[in-house]
Amino acid sequence: MDTFFLSLAVILCGGVLPLLVHRQFTVMKAGSCVVVAAGCLLGLFPALSVLLQQGVAARVSLPWLHIFTLSFQMDSISAFFLLPIFIISPLAMFYSFHYMEKKEQSFRTAINYFFNAILIVSMALVACADNIPTFALAWEIMSVSSYFLVVHDFQNKETRQAGYLYFIFAQGGAMLLFAAFALIYSYTGDFAFAGFAAIPDSAKLVVFILAFLGFGSKAGIFPLHIWLPYAHPAAPSHISAIMSGVMIKMGIYGIIRIYALLGVPSMVFGQIVLIVGMATGVLGVVCALGNQDVKKLLAYSSVENIGIILIGLGVGMIGVATKTEAMAFFGFAGAFMHVLNHSIFKSLLFMGAGAVLHKAKTRSIDQLGGLMKRMPVTGRTFLVGSLAISGLPPFSGFIGEFLIYYGSFQGIHLQRTAFILSALAIISLAVIGGLATACFTKLVGLAFLGEPRTEKAAQAGEAGLSMKLTMILLALACLLIGVLPEPFVRLAFRGITDLQPAGAYNPAAFIELLRNISKTAAFFIALFLLVSLLRKGLYWRKEVGAGPTWGCGFTRPTVRMQYTGTSYAASMIDFYRPFVPVKTFYTGIRKIFPGQTIYYTEVLDIAENKIHEMIIKPFFHLLQMLRWIQHGNIHLYIAYIVAAIIVMLLLL
Repeated sequence: MDTFFLSLAVILCGGVLPLLVHRQFTVMKAGSCVVVAAGCLLGLFPALSVLLQQGVAARVSLPWLHIFTLSFQMDSISAFFLLPIFIISPLAMFYSFHYMEKKEQSFRTAINYFFNAILIVSMALVACADNIPTFALAWEIMSVSSYFLVVHDFQNKETRQAGYLYFIFAQGGAMLLFAAFALIYSYTGDFAFAGFAAIPDSAKLVVFILAFLGFGSKAGIFPLHIWLPYAHPAAPSHISAIMSGVMIKMGIYGIIRIYALLGVPSMVFGQIVLIVGMATGVLGVVCALGNQDVKKLLAYSSVENIGIILIGLGVGMIGVATKTEAMAFFGFAGAFMHVLNHSIFKSLLFMGAGAVLHKAKTRSIDQLGGLMKRMPVTGRTFLVGSLAISGLPPFSGFIGEFLIYYGSFQGIHLQRTAFILSALAIISLAVIGGLATACFTKLVGLAFLGEPRTEKAAQAGEAGLSMKLTMILLALACLLIGVLPEPFVRLAFRGITDLQPAGAYNPAAFIELLRNISKTAAFFIALFLLVSLLRKGLYWRKEVGAGPTWGCGFTRPTVRMQYTGTSYAASMIDFYRPFVPVKTFYTGIRKIFPGQTIYYTEVLDIAENKIHEMIIKPFFHLLQMLRWIQHGNIHLYIAYIVAAIIVMLLLL
């Protein structure tokens, strides 16, 4: 693993460099991007080596201050999760070259690059940690560094509040993880991951639930997803791309790792993961559909895609429990494939949203419109990302979801509970896919088509060169995986090698099916290109007329007559009430000659609403009752400290 640690050292150098040369703004950004990219490229070699060698694990142990040992292992699971870390992170850094353009904030940009490098390194260490202290240390560094990235614009009150919320959920999740680790240690007396399987079966379910909730808080499972719609919009867009595309997958990695370490093929594990995944996926996409803030919509979409990944994992776990090898294999492989795909197209979409925010100065869908003409590269790449995230062929999102579908159908012939859960998984995937298509039809249609709704949208121009190139590369990756999926699917197959017994299945028949899908996708791409060329040829040197869109008989149509995001999604949102509460404000018409009338609706997050009503309000009321303690008398404060010390000494 020498190459792996060397790559992390290079990445850290790329983070320290901006602090040293922050006065030379362009040199700072270029130098940091190049060094971090070199480190990430170096880190890909050991990861691909482990995957291509059928999961031959590499291990290393480093004693630290004679207190405990830092232990690392790179097996097939770790290696696969390193791929999005080392692919997306340098692309996000390159994107930031033109995104972070305020020279007067050069030191703040340097701080951003520093913590970005720390985040990349900590995520890689999380993926390779092989004992409890190493994992806990890397996990906390990841949480703290990402907090500082979220509050980059700390002068904004909303950003600070988003940072507080993220930190609360991050540390709450960490407490649950430490509780799970403490329970394991109480049985084994050892910090090594290898001893997890030795704990009694009665304790394994408790450990799994604690770890699932702790890791789920980072991944954004329902109802622990509340921080995502606040943290992602608050962070700079290249950081949103890393957090949504890569960091939340560390929560998924943790769930997979704890399941593999406990080594119990229990149906209950799969039931928990699958049911939570279905709820997370459906409610996430419904909230995304009802949201009119571009980055909040994408954050809820990340919740939806975490649900899809959990459905795949749940299907795989049920397959292991029922000894249905094909179901286990394709469920896990589909989840792994969707981890990779989501890291690509979600990063692309957040970067596209960042370009829109950068040029149109707003995140509101209802204040955009007509951007496809003004930002053609951003618009077209965003369209590719939207097609991919909707799971439509011939783009990458279809491949991962197809694998999960394929695994779910392997469970249809099973009895009772397994049959019902397999059927529910298929139905949930279909519902999620349909709603995702509607959601991104709304986003692309209202933001990029039609007429500009505001002056800022009308004056928007194309993004900077580094931003455009990054989005083009990611869009091409979405298309490449969709048209030539076999090598990428084989990487997913290699990634699950250490998930026994799922990794032992032979997918030869499926590979042949995949090749047929590839040929069909290539045919339709070629047909599309041919039709496009013919159309261009027919209109070559011919004048194409332009005129206003027909306004349904209105003599003076205005941009306000276009569909809004609320009106587009209203009927679909209504179907899911009361699971998706809607706040409505309407002034009504009260006079014979009415003046201005206001009608406003907002889709609320049911989890946030219920947590606020059932936990936060009572807790806040309790704190209000205790405010008499905070009276400003320093002598009494000292007395509190002395009393607390005396009580602790008596208890110990």
